[in-house]
Amino acid sequence: MAKSSNSALVILAFFAIYVIWGSTYLLNKIAVMELEPFMLAGCRFTLAGLCIFILAKLMGISLKITKKQLVNTIIAGVLFLSIGNGLVVWALRYVDTGFAALEISSQPLIILLMMRILQGKKIQPMSVLGVVFGVVGIYLLVSQKQIITQEESIIGMIMIFFCMICWAYASLFVAKADLPTNYFVNTGFQMFFAGIILGIMSLSFGEKWTAPTEWSGEVQISMLLLIFFGSILAFTSFNYLLKAVSPEKVATSTYVNPIVALLLGWYFLDEQITKQSILAAVILLTGVYFINTKKTLAIFERFKR
Repeated sequence: MAKSSNSALVILAFFAIYVIWGSTYLLNKIAVMELEPFMLAGCRFTLAGLCIFILAKLMGISLKITKKQLVNTIIAGVLFLSIGNGLVVWALRYVDTGFAALEISSQPLIILLMMRILQGKKIQPMSVLGVVFGVVGIYLLVSQKQIITQEESIIGMIMIFFCMICWAYASLFVAKADLPTNYFVNTGFQMFFAGIILGIMSLSFGEKWTAPTEWSGEVQISMLLLIFFGSILAFTSFNYLLKAVSPEKVATSTYVNPIVALLLGWYFLDEQITKQSILAAVILLTGVYFINTKKTLAIFERFKR
């Protein structure tokens, strides 16, 4: 009975990291077309962080951390979420959800290259092949006529690339940083302080703040789904799977998320899926597959958004 229960949990957890994480692009796109981007992301992560703190207390988990851990969680939260996710939300005003998801799926490539540049780590032969596929895939993705002829799309594309560099650097930082050992506590502090920083960024850029009662029904639902499912449930499922199944199986979310984002964007937002996008997706994800070797997989998967 216990084995059957565990199997059901694994299936539900995979659904969470496949579909829920893949759907966050659509949910952010719906919300950001009505709300200011930094205000949107700030509300999401601040509330998600507070909810995690409440859950931790109910579960009897101590929230006590050292000053050094506090500083490190703030740095990680800013890199991963304030800059990393905040600018992606901003970019979604100008690029399709599927495009954003496909570009972000090349994150392991950026991490691999940064490990080589900053740490001098040798790139394995299969990973070199993955880099080649990745570069070709990205070129095909960003060279599409409907993108290069629109200035706003190019800006969005550049912002997403900058976010990926921040994620890559943050991944290397947290691998050596002194952080809370409990991932629930670690995530809660990162999300809470990232949300606060995003709120400050929003005020600094003069964004207009609106009360939830003024939001449309679609945006209200999107925000609730982002907080409770996209932030809390999916992340908890992700960490559960890292302990319950092999990392290689968890890594399959890297390939599924962009496909989910493409299909949801096409179905709900009438976003166009071109033949070149499909070809770019196949080549890019093939490259990611080669890059996701056992030696580098733990770093890539531990710090996904």
